[in-house]
Amino acid sequence: MQRSRGCRAWGPVTLAIALSTLAGCGGKKEAAAPPPPQVSVVTLKTEAVTLDTSLPGRTTAYRIAEVRPQVDGIILRRLFKEGSDVTQGQQLYQIDPSTYDATYKSARATMESSRLLAQRYGRLVGDEAVSKQQYDEAKAAWQQAQATLDRAEINLRYTKVLAPISGRIGRSSVTEGALVTNGQAAALAVVQQLDPIYVDVTQPSASLLRLRRELANGALQSAGTNAAQVNLVLEDGTKYPETGRLEFSEVAVDQGTGSVTLRAVFPNPRHELLPGMFVHARLREGVKTDGLLVPQQGVTRDLKGQATALVVNAKDEVELRQIRTDRAIGDKWLVADGLKAGDRVIVEGVQFVKPGAKVRVAQADSGTGNPPAAAGASAAVAAKP
Repeated sequence: MQRSRGCRAWGPVTLAIALSTLAGCGGKKEAAAPPPPQVSVVTLKTEAVTLDTSLPGRTTAYRIAEVRPQVDGIILRRLFKEGSDVTQGQQLYQIDPSTYDATYKSARATMESSRLLAQRYGRLVGDEAVSKQQYDEAKAAWQQAQATLDRAEINLRYTKVLAPISGRIGRSSVTEGALVTNGQAAALAVVQQLDPIYVDVTQPSASLLRLRRELANGALQSAGTNAAQVNLVLEDGTKYPETGRLEFSEVAVDQGTGSVTLRAVFPNPRHELLPGMFVHARLREGVKTDGLLVPQQGVTRDLKGQATALVVNAKDEVELRQIRTDRAIGDKWLVADGLKAGDRVIVEGVQFVKPGAKVRVAQADSGTGNPPAAAGASAAVAAKP
């Protein structure tokens, strides 16, 4: 009987504890689900985009003249400073003129004697004191003596070696006392005109064909009157202050490289550009009237190297798009395929989302692609459970 009363005594207590536990469990509320992550997007729109092409090239002197002797002799003096600017007709060297001066004086004396004889025969032939043949022979001898004098005078003048063009002269290959000869293989010096200066760049023939095709079918419009203007970027990355102009393109394709050569001419008043320098030339191709520009931070590449972008659709869900980019323009990509005007491309918060996820959308600054200041913090808070 005692055991039965014990059981009846503890029963109500146990029941009360169980009911209290059940009441506590039933009264606790469920934890709220985290909100969708917030992302910043840029809404694409078409705009006119001016297309430039950057091509490697090298500078070339506008004119090059090799200074060579035209008579034989010993160099007596060098009359220029190496690396200086010279003007056309300026004397550069003096070749020993002694033998040429003697030849000139002898030729002048012979010519004078022949002239006097021909004139005397001219007066006598009228009186028939000399024959017409004698007069003709004397006249011919005078003319031959005159030609010999002219040749001697030219050779004497050639002993002064003059600058053939104006420009900057390089180092001299000879010194005083050196023997030089007419027609020798080695030049005495080289004069190069540096202002203006040429810039030769190469462009793949395939790019040239593509450009012409896009201009023909209307995909590109001509850049207008400034289409032939060219800008330069120097080896150290600085922009050359002068603007050049495209002169011509090569009429044949190089079989070894499959490229054509384009030549531009640039003013070079301060001689900043020297022959042989490596530069990058920016040529204006045309205008793409319906271009789509996407901030570069909104474009990534998958394991296969395919360019991709995350787009928010009308249901605020993330979609993965495979795209094709044409070129980089500043801090943006010019998209050729895969996106259209009105698409909302995620530029911030891509690390918090994946395709198919629901997101909250904030519009990024269209000029820089940067989101509002609170967007990053909101996305980080939303990512917490």
